[in-house]
Amino acid sequence: MMMMKTILQSACLAAAALTMGPSSHASQAADTSATGESAFDRRAMQLVDLIAGRYPYADFFAPSFQAVVPAAQFNAISNSLTTQYGDPVAVENATSANGRSGTVLLRFAKGIATIQLEVGSAADERVTGLRLTGFEMTDDSFDKVAAEIAALPGATGFLVAEIDDARILPVAQAGADRQFAVGSTFKLYVLDELAAQIADGKRRWSDVAPLAHQSFSSAGTANWPVGTPVTLHSLANWMISVSDNSATDTLIHLLGRETIEARMRAAGHSDPSRNIPFLTTVEAFALKGNNFANERTAFVGATDAAQRRILDVNSEKLTLANVDGVSFSGGPRFIDSLEWFASPNDLARLMIDLKKRGSAEAMAAMAINPGVDRTAAQQWNYLGYKGGSELGVISMSLFGERKSDGKWFIVTASWNNPDGAVSTETMVGLVTRLVNLAAE
Repeated sequence: MMMMKTILQSACLAAAALTMGPSSHASQAADTSATGESAFDRRAMQLVDLIAGRYPYADFFAPSFQAVVPAAQFNAISNSLTTQYGDPVAVENATSANGRSGTVLLRFAKGIATIQLEVGSAADERVTGLRLTGFEMTDDSFDKVAAEIAALPGATGFLVAEIDDARILPVAQAGADRQFAVGSTFKLYVLDELAAQIADGKRRWSDVAPLAHQSFSSAGTANWPVGTPVTLHSLANWMISVSDNSATDTLIHLLGRETIEARMRAAGHSDPSRNIPFLTTVEAFALKGNNFANERTAFVGATDAAQRRILDVNSEKLTLANVDGVSFSGGPRFIDSLEWFASPNDLARLMIDLKKRGSAEAMAAMAINPGVDRTAAQQWNYLGYKGGSELGVISMSLFGERKSDGKWFIVTASWNNPDGAVSTETMVGLVTRLVNLAAE
């Protein structure tokens, strides 16, 4: 939900969150000292102490970097890395063609990080760009990842499975039949129904529809005038790649709530009543807020039919203008009753249905944001992704064709904690490891 921003919808999701700061790509002449050591070499060797908190942040990073990634944010990311991968140990290798920018292999206790490092041209030689592009665990296994997922606070479940036509062939799993709040991952059901209607000749990807239903949105449609004409193809790409909520709600109204519900049942959801009526994002935001406390109480305890009547009666009020925004701060709110739900096996069946649809456009929409770092994604001929999050909820689902043998796999994991926050960086790291293991 915020909800519903894929995690990974911003560059920070990227690869466990160390996309840090601006960088200049202008070529630089090699800068070496009398000993032959370059500015790049010197800064690379300071990375261990920097991430361990022993080297001053302000002495290492240039003002341009500090403006984008403040010290507190950098320290939080460093702490997340060391929590997942252990303490930084040593620089395994540092390679630069110009003495200013290049690649560093940094060993942690549990593996090796690949880092792109760029040093500015100012006399103080402070760093202007730093990006973690991949992480290779040493001696990793599905059992190790499963144990770390199980140790997270709250409820967790995951599935890694080969998809053979319509069969789900599990490789590793835990809680795969349990229903979890999945945030924006529900948007894959909307994509599936859109692709089905286009396959049936009812619509075309090039059809134009007004952006008529505003919600808390991404930069893609933020502050756009109501009614702006947009193609269905663009709406789908925004909905999946950056989890745009206005695009999503526009598509739900256009396709029809009940037709999406029917698609969800046809795709094999094991407990479809959890998502009936199929909420728009703005309805969920509104019902979670304080402005609709009475309606929320009635809604949560009602039958599917009664819930639908509540939405119909309040359709003129359940709008963005009446959302108070309390869902976006504080702690988790009603994640067990006002959300979208699916089990890992439900999401595997959904991926099968999407692939069966045979829509190049739908598959391409899922591949715009692969959800994991470039190193992990490069092991797959195709890798599609959708994730979702809100306070207390995070879910990641990837579907890919393995490069080594052309087999298709799903990797999906969900983490719900009604009592506190969940960590995007932790989940990204765990799911990336599952993706890497599945690629072997």
